[in-house]
Amino acid sequence: MKVMPNRLDRGFSLYQAEFEKKALDVLRSGWYVLGRQVQCFEKEFAQYLDIGYCAGVASGLDALWIALKMLGIGQGDEVIVQGNAYIASVMGITINGAVPVFVEPDKYFNIDALRIEEKITEKTKAILVVHLYGQASNMDAVMAVAKKHSLRVVEDCAQSHGADFRGKKTGTFGDIGCFSFYPTKNLGAFGDGGAIVTNQEEIIEKVKVFRNYGSEKRYYNKVVGANSRLDELQAGFLRVRLSHMKEILECRQEAAQQYLKKISNSQIVLPTIREGAAHVWHQFVVRTKRRRELMDFLEQKGIGTTIHYPVPPHLSEAYQCLGMRSGSLPITEQYADEVLSLPLYDGITQEELCYVADAVNQFTYAE
Repeated sequence: MKVMPNRLDRGFSLYQAEFEKKALDVLRSGWYVLGRQVQCFEKEFAQYLDIGYCAGVASGLDALWIALKMLGIGQGDEVIVQGNAYIASVMGITINGAVPVFVEPDKYFNIDALRIEEKITEKTKAILVVHLYGQASNMDAVMAVAKKHSLRVVEDCAQSHGADFRGKKTGTFGDIGCFSFYPTKNLGAFGDGGAIVTNQEEIIEKVKVFRNYGSEKRYYNKVVGANSRLDELQAGFLRVRLSHMKEILECRQEAAQQYLKKISNSQIVLPTIREGAAHVWHQFVVRTKRRRELMDFLEQKGIGTTIHYPVPPHLSEAYQCLGMRSGSLPITEQYADEVLSLPLYDGITQEELCYVADAVNQFTYAE
């Protein structure tokens, strides 16, 4: 048997007729940018999250840097972020001229809220919370620190569509929530796309002007903006997938539970679920000190895996300017050396899950 690390075609096949009908509807409409599909999706996604406002943008990265810019984060300001985030989260900070200040992750792969306060200085303006792999961060603790120090909070929800903490969905705790709709996401489009959500009307109005060349009215520009618009076709596809989010997430949660029940190997550390959090399993991430050997073993059995992420941002070539060296963030670096994502995707079969779990259980490594 061959099991790929991800299968986007399965997600398409599940609702193929609906996707194809929506594509034709949009193409025949004659309107392809900032039209009815975008307006409807923005309304429906805000309702899904139980938040006031949503604005579609071109990508998750655009959502991040625009969100921080709308909050006035700029040159020399410090933004606290977890060390093991995807590098796009850090780029959202540095594009604005701000400085990332890294905090180690907790055992759930999210920011360790108990370590935030020690990183706060007079230059700190915001906390960027990244809900990694589909599990919500400890938002009660994060928001308590933010309130105490009058800090802005931006949530990176690129991997946590539909996840919640104590019944409240990610993206709705802070000032702004940022989403990516890259095709691999639980709520994925068929190309790039993103969104900014907030309960503050003033912020969303600024975003809608900024994303469209700074124009509120065609050819009349209020500010120097950007070209960052969610297009009609992707918005239409997202509306289809959003209407099925309950079943999509239930299937992923069931698949993850099968892994948790079936995998039993002393050389593998399984993911754990935070109390009060509903995990949506964007990735099923295990840890092992023998990652290369496990990857090779699984590959021999036709099983593909992925590392999210092998190089933490502070050690990347892109951020050598920060002057951080190996050993600066030991927990972050340990995770980077040990994490491995097992196959998990919409439409994964029971047979595939069992095959992967059995293979993981067969893995042994002797010194």
